Amino acid sequence: MRIWVSRPEPGASRTARRLAELGHAALVAPVLRIAPSDGPPPTGRFDGLILTSANAAAPLAAAGLPEAPVFAVGTRTAERANRAGLRSVHCADGDAVSLARLVAAHVRPGGTLLHAAGEDRKAEPAASLTAAGYRVTTWTAYAALAETTLPAPVVQGLLGRDDAPLAAALHFSRRSAEIAVHLSGKAGLSGAFRALAHYCLSPDVALGLVELGVAAHFVAARPSEEALLAGLAASD
Repeated sequence: MRIWVSRPEPGASRTARRLAELGHAALVAPVLRIAPSDGPPPTGRFDGLILTSANAAAPLAAAGLPEAPVFAVGTRTAERANRAGLRSVHCADGDAVSLARLVAAHVRPGGTLLHAAGEDRKAEPAASLTAAGYRVTTWTAYAALAETTLPAPVVQGLLGRDDAPLAAALHFSRRSAEIAVHLSGKAGLSGAFRALAHYCLSPDVALGLVELGVAAHFVAARPSEEALLAGLAASD
């Protein structure tokens, strides 16, 4: 089936390749684009560096901070950190709870931590680590900018004007899911969008859809691309 991939690049193209391997056709049309932050990196020495998004890996590597262990939220983020040249990269199990546990296993309470994140971020794991006695500095390393109109290929796909109309959508973040809902409504295609099978990376992503009146067809058992794509086979 033909599936809309709305996540930003470079992840969108990688997901498209995985979909092709599984026998599906991907429509790559991000509703978010990643832009570097204008804010300068922090100065000083840190006992640990936290990455909750792969998009923050390159800016963190370019910041030129003194070396410290890197704690990545999941496999893809850890891979991007390694490719960016960061060293001593430790990988959590894909969520904020396991990430906080990983940090605690390597850094004593009272240690200084730098959380390199996007402009749009959740409170965790910084809130839990701060409550546990860590000194957490958050640096906005990048911004995810929303598109203002629904991408033209998606419009055509929702209208059924292509040889292979859209049948499903993959949602990797709550924000991108909510933007997809908004842009589809703005284009007058809310009904066609709701009719897609919506595959969600996590319960939080699914909740963003449900609160806007869109049913989630599948929610991944754990927040990883592999678990999300496994849902395509499970739903056949």
